[in-house]
Amino acid sequence: MNIAIIAAAGAGTRLESDRPKQFLLLAGKPVIFHTLEPFEECDSVHEVILVLPAEGSAGFLAMAGKYGLRKLARVVPGGATRADSVKRGLMAIRSTTAEIIAVHDGVRPFVTVAEIESTIAAAQSDGAAILVAPVTDTIKQVSDRSVVQTLDRGVLRRALTPQCFQYELLRQAYQRADVNDPSLTDESVLVEQLGHRVTVVEGSSRNIKITTPADIAIAEAFLAAD
Repeated sequence: MNIAIIAAAGAGTRLESDRPKQFLLLAGKPVIFHTLEPFEECDSVHEVILVLPAEGSAGFLAMAGKYGLRKLARVVPGGATRADSVKRGLMAIRSTTAEIIAVHDGVRPFVTVAEIESTIAAAQSDGAAILVAPVTDTIKQVSDRSVVQTLDRGVLRRALTPQCFQYELLRQAYQRADVNDPSLTDESVLVEQLGHRVTVVEGSSRNIKITTPADIAIAEAFLAAD
């Protein structure tokens, strides 16, 4: 069984909103439901575990019925960090049936079914795979307010989600991780620390993470153009 963990426990302080960013309305519907839709439609995903802020998790399953979410199995209260939240989602999985775990940011509503399927397929083959996108800006390494060097953007990629792993591999990675470390912003770095190769799957630059008010405007423009 392939299981998606949707990490949506953040507070969204950079948006300066009175509600978490995953519950902001996008074309009249909360962002989180836009995010869940492609996983609902993806045949490669059999079950979804959603990690939400503790105060928002209790009544979510009732709300989910309105949007026809058949795959949503559990809603888990999140932790103090992203890594802690994902680990809590991982602990809610039945290990006897788990195969590939796909971890996705709850505020990336434009991931496609094809991207999810391709990343899961790569993880089935190689054990670990993440979705990435090219870096389009010129990137400078800096120190003490000075440029140290200009990096070759041709060999650089932005890490997107989903990030997909064989269950046992991800479990081992989290056993060794300090989930209270706020610098652990994705799962790939934990698996890299085990010395395991992580395959990259090229994705679309449309797969944005909604973090700032400008991102909401971009997201509305994407929906208007579709």
